[in-house]
Amino acid sequence: MSAELRQGLAVTLCRDAGDFARLRDEWNALHRSCAAATPFQNHAWLHSWWLSYGAEGRLRVVLARRAGRLIGAAPLMLVHRPMPLLTPMGGSISDFSDLVVDDAEEPAALTALEHGLLRAARHAVIDLREVRPGAVAERLYERWSGARARLSDSVTMELPALPIEEVIKTLPRTKAQRARAKLRKIDVQKIEGHSVSAAEAAAAVDHMLRLHELQWRGRGINVEHLQPRFASHLARAAERMIPEGEAAITEWRLDGEVVAAHMTLLSNGLTGSYLYGAHPDLRKKKVDVAAMLLRRDALHSAVTGRSVLSMLRGAESYKNAWGPRTVVNQRLLLARPSLEPLLRLRQSQARCRERAVEEVRSRFPEAREWRNRLNSWRADGVGR
Repeated sequence: MSAELRQGLAVTLCRDAGDFARLRDEWNALHRSCAAATPFQNHAWLHSWWLSYGAEGRLRVVLARRAGRLIGAAPLMLVHRPMPLLTPMGGSISDFSDLVVDDAEEPAALTALEHGLLRAARHAVIDLREVRPGAVAERLYERWSGARARLSDSVTMELPALPIEEVIKTLPRTKAQRARAKLRKIDVQKIEGHSVSAAEAAAAVDHMLRLHELQWRGRGINVEHLQPRFASHLARAAERMIPEGEAAITEWRLDGEVVAAHMTLLSNGLTGSYLYGAHPDLRKKKVDVAAMLLRRDALHSAVTGRSVLSMLRGAESYKNAWGPRTVVNQRLLLARPSLEPLLRLRQSQARCRERAVEEVRSRFPEAREWRNRLNSWRADGVGR
């Protein structure tokens, strides 16, 4: 599908995985020009995800160009259940979904993307999950000429991108004292952090996931984290993102042995603490692993000039100890005017599913395994 628009604009639909792979350089330039872009719109992340999770014939990436230069993109895929839908690439192992536009070309890019999406979604509802407030998709939603609906999605937690001591200064006195005590215990143990290179990424991911399985053993791990496709995706993405400063893997060593490993994802303004694994013996030593990871990410985020340190999805109690800001992602449904009945049906399905999830959570608040299963169900795909 292709269409010529006014002012030298053109919109095309990429349906071939090889063609998408070849977009790498111009996609990366577009990603860097979009202040709202998160790490989950990075080409390396999306392409690696597609290699692990994509289905042949389902790729639907809308591309907007002016005079041949890429100024906007909507990375989507087609699914058929429970109805025809265009959903974001990256699936539910990605904490945010969005479109990508060149900030200097935003009005034209949004015009072209809206045109392209209306054509691509002739028989489907566009279902954008986990849209962060301020996202490009939110701005498209505001101008959308067809049917639309907005729902709440996951809760995320965010801190300002400051060194950890500056974060602690913002806490109430008692919480600040506890935080400093946690960090002193880590220092006493003399646990050393080591940044992993791209060449070491595959081995580091394997080690991180083995530690992750060990720490969650018997406590209801998210089963997707045990799948070879998940490990392959993380290793591929890390190998490409680390050299560009778009990802970091840190290994912590105690007496020469790796006792924890952590993957961090980065974009223009955001540092995201993605996944970690830690040996259970650290708990026995009273080491607060979350504090150890947060201190490293906070320093990295501040030094590199990011504005937000995101603890990503979930409102776990350990996050609240640091006084984060609660941010609620959005779920945006879009469709052609003729498909409004289908959109309203999808909206109703989403609300019913959300009520069912919340009912189980309220009745069984300690059932971690069920919460993991429900999160996967809630995400309409592979859960993280």
